[in-house]
Amino acid sequence: MKKIVKLSLVTVLAFSVVLAGCGKKEDTNASGGDVAKSSVKVGLVTDVGGVNDKSFNQSAWEALEGLQKNKGITAKYLQSKSKEDYVPNLNKYVKDKYDLTWGIGFDLGEDIKTVAKQNPDAKLAIIDAIVDEPNVHSVTFAENEGAFLVGVVAGSMTKTNKVGFVGGAEIPVIKRFEVGFKAGVLAANPKAEVTINYAGAFDKPDQGKALAASLYNAGNDILFHASGQTGTGVFNEAIDRNKSGKKVWVIGVDKDQSLEFGDDVTLTSMVKGVSTAVDKITNEVIDGTFKGGSETLGLKENGVGLADTSSKNVPEDVLKKVEDYKQKIISGEIKVPTE
Repeated sequence: MKKIVKLSLVTVLAFSVVLAGCGKKEDTNASGGDVAKSSVKVGLVTDVGGVNDKSFNQSAWEALEGLQKNKGITAKYLQSKSKEDYVPNLNKYVKDKYDLTWGIGFDLGEDIKTVAKQNPDAKLAIIDAIVDEPNVHSVTFAENEGAFLVGVVAGSMTKTNKVGFVGGAEIPVIKRFEVGFKAGVLAANPKAEVTINYAGAFDKPDQGKALAASLYNAGNDILFHASGQTGTGVFNEAIDRNKSGKKVWVIGVDKDQSLEFGDDVTLTSMVKGVSTAVDKITNEVIDGTFKGGSETLGLKENGVGLADTSSKNVPEDVLKKVEDYKQKIISGEIKVPTE
């Protein structure tokens, strides 16, 4: 464990879908109602966290499910059990002439680039990485800005002046979560201590639970995780402790995780517009306006922010403080660090 103390949301989000599987398993839902069948086929490749990660993979798949239901597209996914699955999974959709192939997560960046260069007529898109190829559309987020706001919540509401962060792997996207969170905590509460832990994986709930136990044992009463399915373990540890009368909190990530784990344990969540981005870019393929390039969505673009349910546990005065900081970030008065 390493202790670090230093100063350091485009539209609404959709929520949870429960789908599970492993390896090369595919799944698809039939279009509902009388929606006309579209000829557009879209494939999605998850990272190792899987489509049921209760986080960004799940958010992305839900967006495609919505388009399948409402516009009649064909949508399928492939789950990656390891990094070695990325290229074969991406190539399956490209070789089968899918109109768009999504890669979800930073880890797929180099493999998306490889497949895009080898198949210049294919259309691909990726979340959380920038791939500089003309047939790839990249969407990243200013996670540091959203994390700053939940840091303000944590710094304002901790009773022990000790809060913790659990990351998946130490990659740039997760470091943005970390440094933004620390900056927000200390802006709201300079006396607070922020302890950082990394699990080294996004698919290890047991490891997340163990890390959370260690942090709670050390006096941290609020934990913010950015660790995909590993974060399920963080929530499970908090739930177990609360059942025994020891009140602790978790701040969710990517989507409103109170919808999955409940308001009793979820203080708030830092949401990302993954569903919105997947919906937007896929619709550009449907209407014929798709083009390569990149975009970063932050507070100004409503690409990141607090979950709408935050008022259930966060007092009005703290939410006002959060809004004040939000406006200062949007105006440029506050520049949130990224590293």
